[in-house]
Amino acid sequence: MADEWQERAVAGESERCDILVAGAGYVGLTLAVAVKAAAPHLSLRVVDLAPEGAFERDERASAIAAAAVRMLERLDVWNEVAGKAQPINEMIVTDSKTSDVVRPVFLTFGGEAQPGEPFANMLANKVLNGALRKRASELGIAIEQGVGVSAIDPRSGAIGVDLSDGRHVTARLLVACDGVRSAIRDMAGIRTVSWRYDQSGIVATVAHERPHEGRAEEHFLPSGPFAILPLKGNRSSLVWTESTRDAERLVNGDDLLFELELEQRFGHKLGKLSLEGGKRAFPLGLTLARDFVKPRLALAGDAAHGIHPIAGQGLNLGFKDAAALAETIVEAERRGLDIGAIDVLEEYQRWRRFDTMQMGVTTDVLNRLFSNDNSLLRSIRSFGLSLVDRAPPLKEFFISQAAGLSRGPSPRLLRGEPI
Repeated sequence: MADEWQERAVAGESERCDILVAGAGYVGLTLAVAVKAAAPHLSLRVVDLAPEGAFERDERASAIAAAAVRMLERLDVWNEVAGKAQPINEMIVTDSKTSDVVRPVFLTFGGEAQPGEPFANMLANKVLNGALRKRASELGIAIEQGVGVSAIDPRSGAIGVDLSDGRHVTARLLVACDGVRSAIRDMAGIRTVSWRYDQSGIVATVAHERPHEGRAEEHFLPSGPFAILPLKGNRSSLVWTESTRDAERLVNGDDLLFELELEQRFGHKLGKLSLEGGKRAFPLGLTLARDFVKPRLALAGDAAHGIHPIAGQGLNLGFKDAAALAETIVEAERRGLDIGAIDVLEEYQRWRRFDTMQMGVTTDVLNRLFSNDNSLLRSIRSFGLSLVDRAPPLKEFFISQAAGLSRGPSPRLLRGEPI
């Protein structure tokens, strides 16, 4: 493979760029925009295996933490979507059985990371993805849909990449943002720590009669967390955890039966409920890459880590990756260093791996602690939640974590500062 790539490069058959990003989701596009905005002379390309227009069919919504909003504001993206975002003004947490008529509130959070700054905003995935694509286009970043990476060949000065359409690219750095089942991670021989939970997350949008007032709710039920997240208008996004077998039954069954089951968990406080759009289920598990980098290669987003949605931090971990890797690349370029060299990339790995491992372990423990009907554990959980609710310093800590505003060193973009 190495000799073949060398021959292609000499013959001029290989296209060239500084950075090739595989994956045109939030993380890949944010990284590309951040690097190009700070270092316009670097050439970037983004390829994505999904067909043209696939992102527009994504009916899901995501909670964008305050730190990520600061970054997107700095990158001139948030102004495009701010009017379509729903601030989360309050969050409540309950712990009960599905059959309980009354669900006592054990924990409440105010919705501000700083005065006037919500700790998170709900936004439709396709809206933010569209805004990131528009900004990438303004910066001259090419995005190629329906094109994936089929083979890689790292060498001392560059990495050779075979694309699925038969073309060949030589880059100084390849960034894999190709999802939790990353093909590029496998090509690079990077092993993972992973297991499944025998749970699936049902994702759907629900319309309701009465306004939600910007309140998010997370009900810890025996089968797993049931999260209600506010959207613009009288609409909410659901992340509903069930056993994989029950999730498949609910998603593949009749909408009326789905709505009846939903009503039992959602309650009647917002009036009549109706399913808006489709419903999908995603298998849940924990996947942590043992290495985030190899020579000429960096993993980011779900390619580096896939965690349980119980804390709602999976996407925001990816945004942290994008901010940290962009800063690492730009600072190395400014110092005249090789942006694909392993010693440079290990700075990114040191920055992100511990935080990611910590969040992965935390979500795993929380899921095992809360996704059961053990009466002793329920008593312990209820006591712990009530204790946090009565301790303002603890509540402030959890709000800052939810907002992505960690107290340790954080990338400049997440503080709203330029690289």
